[in-house]
Amino acid sequence: MDSLSFLTLMVVLLGLMGRCMSGPTPRLSFLTGSSGRRLTFFSSHEVSNTTTLLLSEDEETLYVGACNAVFALDVGSEDVITLRKKLDWSPSDKDLEQCSMKGKKKADCHNFIRVLQFLNSTHLYTCGTFAFSPHCTYIHLDTLKMDPSTEEGRGRCPYDPYQRNTAIVVDGELYTATMADYRGNRPVISRHLSESSRVDMKLDDALGWLEDPTFISSIFIPHDEKIYFFFREVGREYNFIDKFIVSRVSQICTSDVGGQRTLQRRWTTFAKAQLLCQAGTELPYNVIQDIVILPPAEGDPADETVFYGIFTSQWAVNSGRSAVCSFSLTDIKSVFSGNYKVLNRETLQWSTWVQEKIANPGECGLHNASDNVLRFVKENFLAEDSVRPHGRRLTMETSRHAYSRLKVQRVQAANRKHYTVLFLLTEAGFLHKAVLLQPGVHIIEEVQVFEATQLIKSLELSISKGQLYIGTSEGVLRVPTSNCSYYWTCAQCVLSRDPFCGWDPVTRICTEVTGSQSTLIQDIDGGNVEDSCNSLSSTHITRFGPSKRPSASCPAGELVSVSLNEVVRLHCPAASQLSQQLWERPNSRISADLYLQLEDGSLSFVATPTTLGHYLCLSTENHYRQTMAIYQVKQKSSTGSQTPPSYTRTWARPTTQASTRPGTHTSGTRNWPKDTESRQVETKPSLSIRNSHVTTPQLSRNRTLWTAGSGLRGAMFPDGEPVLSAPCPRFLKELVIVSVLLVICLSLLVTMTLYAVRQRCQSRTAPQTRTLTRDTDSRTSEDQEALRGNQIFNKRSCQAQNGDRAAGLVCNGSLLEYRQNLPNTPL
Repeated sequence: MDSLSFLTLMVVLLGLMGRCMSGPTPRLSFLTGSSGRRLTFFSSHEVSNTTTLLLSEDEETLYVGACNAVFALDVGSEDVITLRKKLDWSPSDKDLEQCSMKGKKKADCHNFIRVLQFLNSTHLYTCGTFAFSPHCTYIHLDTLKMDPSTEEGRGRCPYDPYQRNTAIVVDGELYTATMADYRGNRPVISRHLSESSRVDMKLDDALGWLEDPTFISSIFIPHDEKIYFFFREVGREYNFIDKFIVSRVSQICTSDVGGQRTLQRRWTTFAKAQLLCQAGTELPYNVIQDIVILPPAEGDPADETVFYGIFTSQWAVNSGRSAVCSFSLTDIKSVFSGNYKVLNRETLQWSTWVQEKIANPGECGLHNASDNVLRFVKENFLAEDSVRPHGRRLTMETSRHAYSRLKVQRVQAANRKHYTVLFLLTEAGFLHKAVLLQPGVHIIEEVQVFEATQLIKSLELSISKGQLYIGTSEGVLRVPTSNCSYYWTCAQCVLSRDPFCGWDPVTRICTEVTGSQSTLIQDIDGGNVEDSCNSLSSTHITRFGPSKRPSASCPAGELVSVSLNEVVRLHCPAASQLSQQLWERPNSRISADLYLQLEDGSLSFVATPTTLGHYLCLSTENHYRQTMAIYQVKQKSSTGSQTPPSYTRTWARPTTQASTRPGTHTSGTRNWPKDTESRQVETKPSLSIRNSHVTTPQLSRNRTLWTAGSGLRGAMFPDGEPVLSAPCPRFLKELVIVSVLLVICLSLLVTMTLYAVRQRCQSRTAPQTRTLTRDTDSRTSEDQEALRGNQIFNKRSCQAQNGDRAAGLVCNGSLLEYRQNLPNTPL
């Protein structure tokens, strides 16, 4: 491989790695059981596999199609979901036995409700799998009792409970898309319950109009009198790839009654086109998972209708990724009014060569057309062009989450501007609420709705009640669409960028936006706290919070007692998952060679005289700063006892502080509760959930908590030292004392060294005192004189050599350096 090819490959791999890390991050995260997000759950030992949800017109009753039963739930109360009525609809023992004899599992042989539609103002039309033998029936709304007689459900409901289907009732007629045989090999789009002179309709099975499809959804467009079916299937036009999946949109006209001779009782208005969820030249997200409709705003034309869908990819490079694409009704209609591909019946190959267009496939009213026209639309039903996403870009793309279901709502903000909000369910059991903005998608929050991963088959939205209903294998869960009361200050309310919520300057609470509240403070597009909240009158709002709540501009502080050379770790909770933690020291600098900031935002360092002092942890989000924690690190006293086990500290919410730039106001805050004295094991801090438990690092008995009453200025530590006003360490006096002591030590060292050398010389040159013997007494006077002469010579020799200090002292042939050091004595 040459260098150019290798470089190209590396660029591609880096690009793919960059894409794998893409995706918006939820600002807040609420785990199951969190008091910061109120959820209501209905469950019963008789309820399982709630596969279908249907909300009444007044949105007070939720009809649930479950396993072997249909329920009517009262959802009018905000606090509880109660059971109104229940209808048991179970297969008999004989039906279950026959299902088992066909080789099916006993768990799959129950009656799973797959069609639940309002037929009229008095009845429901319901179909179930009924032990792999579909049945349909009529149910009275008032009594929730079904008619004694049932109908065969073939072509209206799937046999297999795991096969997806879609159904919709228009003017008392049922339009379905499902599998019409036991093996699941005969897909069909059909109409049933036709009234008056109209006949039931279906696709011509021999034409190959559908290729192993999976049906997703069906949507009725009243002003066009058309029903759009969304599904995915094998794209036979891409014959160079085996089983290449494509997403489709097809249409039929509700006025279609089939041809007179050609296409009798068959659709004459059926046409389909490819939905292409693709950005530029990248690989497309070709597998549709769910799609919903967003009607136009009031007063806008009907063609402003938009469809939002979730797509995944069959390509390995996009494995685990999800994308959201939007398609306009105008683009769909434009594709269906264009050219169509031609199917060669002999080779079953599609071609795009242009032939004379004698009719427009998909156009309503073709049932009265000639046989020649009907033969043309019979062979030309695949549009040549693909429906591309609105704006030719992806609405959302992420590798962090795999989405499965969605709902969409248009919300009018306080400034009368409309925003699109998506509610997305992940396969991991989280609900994401996201708002679409010009720069991109902002995920306001994520709520964990299930601890264990489970397949979600139904999701319903009540716009008037502001509630989401999720059908699970265990029951029904209700989630409010807004959570305004969680944001306790103007700053937090603005930073959330939630179109549902706005800050009321009169009541000083974050409240839900209504049509009459145009004075609420919001900044959905920018989330600018200073420009939004600083506009409040400082005469009656000194902080961006209500005066009835505890007001403190700084959080509770901690006095940390440590020993020198001990490793200290200071924790800093994050205000949100989009914030960044920043540590500061008054009148000092936090350098990388002394401090280490960990991934969780905590600060670690070694306790030295230089690192003792005050520390502030600030959380910065969108140019807005909040003080999250304040510490004073002090050296332990000599009488300190051993370090006890750590204990847990409970935080209600992080206290906020406005940006420290001149001219800014301080935001309203809520004090953190006093620390509990029950000792617990330390856990990872998390402030993404209101009233969650956040733990501090291990504390010694000398480590005390303190509270900054009304700000940093004037607050005192327990030992009487003011917060952040303690004098900076001054080492000039100590430096002078140490220097003087060092000079004295060096002088003493030199003196002692010289003295020791002198004593050594004298001891070696002085006459030796010993006991005289007979030998010494017998020495002659000449010998004694010679001895005295040698002593004088040696003494003079030592004195002469001692004069050369540079060469050192030489006594008795030994060199003695005068610059010797005592052991463990610093130079």
